[in-house]
Amino acid sequence: MKKLMVMVAALAMITSSAYAADWNFYGSARISTFYVNTDTISTTTEKDNYEQALQGNARIGAKVKVSDELTGRFEYGAAGGNANIRLLYGEWNFGAGSFLVGQDYAPLNWFYSDQVFDGDADLLPYGGVYSGRVGQLKLTFGGFQVALVPAGVSTTGVAATSTEVKIPGIEAAYVLNLDNFALKFGGGYQTYEAQVGARTFDIDSYVVALGAQANFGAFYAGGNVYTGQNAGNLISIDVDGGRTWNDGVAVLSATQVVDNEVWGAMIAAGYKVNDMFNIEAGYGYVKTELDNAANTENQVDSYYLNTTVTLAPGVFFVPEIGRIDGDEANDFEVTYYGVKWQINF
Repeated sequence: MKKLMVMVAALAMITSSAYAADWNFYGSARISTFYVNTDTISTTTEKDNYEQALQGNARIGAKVKVSDELTGRFEYGAAGGNANIRLLYGEWNFGAGSFLVGQDYAPLNWFYSDQVFDGDADLLPYGGVYSGRVGQLKLTFGGFQVALVPAGVSTTGVAATSTEVKIPGIEAAYVLNLDNFALKFGGGYQTYEAQVGARTFDIDSYVVALGAQANFGAFYAGGNVYTGQNAGNLISIDVDGGRTWNDGVAVLSATQVVDNEVWGAMIAAGYKVNDMFNIEAGYGYVKTELDNAANTENQVDSYYLNTTVTLAPGVFFVPEIGRIDGDEANDFEVTYYGVKWQINF
């Protein structure tokens, strides 16, 4: 009986807390259906595949308002067909700004494209700026954000014997709104130590970026440029067309670290014909250059054209055709066409 009373009391406390907060639930179901031709440049091998899947960014979640000062949010996705936490944070508005604790989009997440291939890639690994959703401590003051984030510890070449991270990474961004325009400035930095045998190397990564967006009635456009060093530890990069977002990092050997210089840019523009049809096109590229004797370079270009067709509020599909072009001998050339289907609820 005593245990039952404790359980009832705990349930009452949870229920009263739930009713005290304002819970706004939402969801988004997304299915991709694409024909994909992949050409491996070095072997001239071609593969044609039909790809259909529940997108990893299909989601269900809720925005929670406890008071004017305290809010929160959670969101589950469907990566690999399995439930995973996309967002989980609480945020305190202390008047002059706000303080966020939990997993959220870090300041270097800029969405200017609506490319839908590869689970809404949005040109992010092909010249976009995307550091992802990570556990963080974030301060926001108007248009300015700064966050302490986990440091990435990725290299290619010889595997590190061990790594040591002694300080968190840092990201910051500032948005300046000017009537029909918005400008965004941002940057990030991190460092860690990698040990190979008896030697220890410092691996520093940074990125600086500039973005812009404009809206003129039914027409809109947006894009960004960035540069950095070993930037793949901070943002997502695909520099070989392999559809894996893990490039742009330093090359580690037993005797040295070869830094990887990175440049990227993208632009997207669209026109809303009416409430049913929207047309958009975009282009992006990313280039890396190793700081070695050969100045080894890699570059990938990506471009697309799509049309969003809205059947009812929250119900739409997006036919898209596009290409991802690797330039080097070991890269890939990907041509795709198909449709993304989406219902928001």
